[in-house]
Amino acid sequence: MNKYEVVYIIDPAVEEEARKALIAKFNDLITGNGGSVDKVEEWGKRRLAYAIDYKTEGYYVLVNFQAEAELPKELERNLQISDSVIRYQVIKQLERKVGIKPRAVRPAPVAPAAEAPVEAPAEPAAETPAE
Repeated sequence: MNKYEVVYIIDPAVEEEARKALIAKFNDLITGNGGSVDKVEEWGKRRLAYAIDYKTEGYYVLVNFQAEAELPKELERNLQISDSVIRYQVIKQLERKVGIKPRAVRPAPVAPAAEAPVEAPAEPAAETPAE
């Protein structure tokens, strides 16, 4: 099973009971298709970075879950057809391998120093007028 996280934004005009039912619907979709919900974080109402359909706020929800590779596509399909969901994004979390050290990074090569600027030749000494 792969680890995923999904963030979706619900329209702030949706009532609290309907919002709870919508969150439960998506969680049930995950568990009903063989996945498991690890954590659900409701971030609450926040200001959007830009207006979406003339809305400037949204109710953010983050869900961490484990599932087979086919489930995220089905989840995205359901999120897309839901009128109450403004935006969503499903991301596969990278697995970190234990015991492997990161490779050392070599310092960038230093460019050779620029040559010293060429100085103008010194002006000849002022000649004394000949008598």
